[in-house]
Formats: sequence, C-alpha cells, structure tokens
Amino acid sequence: MLDTLLRCVAVLVVFLTFPLIIGQTEHKVMAHMQGRLGPMYAGGFHGWAQLVADGVKFAQKEDIVPAGADRRIFQLAPAVSLLPYLIVLLVIPVGPDGFVGQSVDAGIFFVLAVMGIGVIGKLMAGWSSANKYSLLGGLRAAAQLMSYELPMVLAAASVAMAAGTLSLPGIVHAFHWWWLPWQAIGAFVFFTAGLAELQRPPFDMPVADSEIIFGAYTEYTGLRFAFFLLSEYAGILVVSALTTVLFLGGWHGPLSDSLGWLWTILKTFALAFVVIWLRVTYPRLREDQLMKFAWTVLVPLALVQLALTGIIKVAISQ
Repeated sequence: MLDTLLRCVAVLVVFLTFPLIIGQTEHKVMAHMQGRLGPMYAGGFHGWAQLVADGVKFAQKEDIVPAGADRRIFQLAPAVSLLPYLIVLLVIPVGPDGFVGQSVDAGIFFVLAVMGIGVIGKLMAGWSSANKYSLLGGLRAAAQLMSYELPMVLAAASVAMAAGTLSLPGIVHAFHWWWLPWQAIGAFVFFTAGLAELQRPPFDMPVADSEIIFGAYTEYTGLRFAFFLLSEYAGILVVSALTTVLFLGGWHGPLSDSLGWLWTILKTFALAFVVIWLRVTYPRLREDQLMKFAWTVLVPLALVQLALTGIIKVAISQ
C-alpha cells in the first residue's frame, strides 16, 4: 500500500514539475532563436523569473464565463483536457526493475486510448463557449485527432510486433540497438502524429490565432486557460517519453542500468527540444495540407513499416 502511494506521489510530482520545465525551456529557446529580449529580462539572470511572472499573471486574471455558454461544460473542459496525461504518465517506465508507476500488460493500448480522451476536452470547450470560432477550433481538433490516430496506432503496432508484447516495460526489455534503423520509419510516423495530436506547430490549425483567435480556447481566461497550456506541455512530455520508450530504447545506454532513469529523462528532453525547435522553424500547414499529409504520407509510411517489421520478424524466426 505504501509502495503504491509513493509511486503515485512521485508521478504527481513529475506531472507538476516537468511540464513547467518544458514550458520554461520553450520560453528561453524561442527567445534565443528569435532574438527576443522579453523572456530574458524578468528576475535578472537569464530571465529565471519569467515562469513565475506568467503564473502570477494567470492567477490574477478574472475568471470569465460567457453569458451564452454552457457553464458546467465550459468549466469542466480544462480538467478533461489535462488529466488524461497524468494517467498516461503512471504507466510509462522510467527505469528497469519496476521503475514505473503502474505496469499494465496491454500498456500500448492503454496509453493510446487514454490520450484520445484529451480531444473531448477541446470539443467540450469549443461547443460550450457559444462562439463560432471556438466551435470551429474544437471541430478541427477532433478531425485532426481522427486523421492522425491511425498512423500513430500502426507505428506503435509495428514496435509491439517486433518486441512480441504490448507491455511498455516489456518492449524496452526486448530492445536491441539495431532496432533504431529497423523502426526508424515508425519512429518518424509516431512522433509526427503525436505532434499533430498535440496541435503543435506546424500542425496547429485548430488554434490558428490569426484565423480563429486560438480556437476552442478563445473565451478562456486566467487559470482555466493556464490549464489548457499546461495540458499542451504535459502532452509534449508524454509524447516524447513514449517515443523514447517505444523507439529509442528507454533506459538503455552506455552506462550501468542503475542510471537507466537518467537516459530515459535525457532522451525525453532531447525530443522535447525538437518539438520546441519545430515550432520556431516551420510555418503552419493549411487545413487541407494537414489532412493530406496524414492520409497520403503518414498512413502509407506506417503500413510500409508494419510490412517491413513482419517480413524481418518472419525471417529472423526461421
């Protein structure tokens, strides 16, 4: 009982701190890449207090609910968008020897199913806001999830087929270094589809501020808006950690397995940096380009990876 409680507390601490670290890193990386002075000013050295200032700003803002909104759905939506990522973190292994919140036999199915719940929060926000831009943003988010979920599942199925298990710790245990070139296409598909599900640039049409004024979040202010931002950063953490576990060997590294947790964290934050870099580097795709990319590029690539995995798996077994 005590062991379970400690594991839950540890996962909660990670959930409350790591997304904030990613958010702070995004501020700094974008400031460096774009030559912006603002995020480097607050608090003195390297703008260390910028995140604190953002938190105080959100806490001070008035919590406004539009007159025509469905009040209960409107207020519940941020939590529905955020909590699935906390549940997913519980089953992602960090190190060997049971270093995981809760091991689940069909871990891949569990995380993909739970991550899909987050879009319901965005639909709730879009529908309940009584705003046409919010509704359009919510519908775009749902359409995007439906399009990119298929290649994501196919890529995850490929690595599960290679490992012969649906368990996330089992997949990391079965990993070999030559999986990197073997599953490279699947890794690209999974990570790209994950970015699209998070609506991160260049796949951020559901929140395109120049067209639909931040989509489903248009009417949100203060802490409820901050919860949506936190869910985005938590999503970056989850997608990066899952890519690490499924395709990059998780805790495997050149040093002792006792430091495996360190390799998992380093790989996760390296991928999180890539997510930030892509936001700064690439322009937003149009809605038709975004959908076309999913169905004409990612789905065929995922099927090729699945076939390749099957062929090599059969060849190895003979």
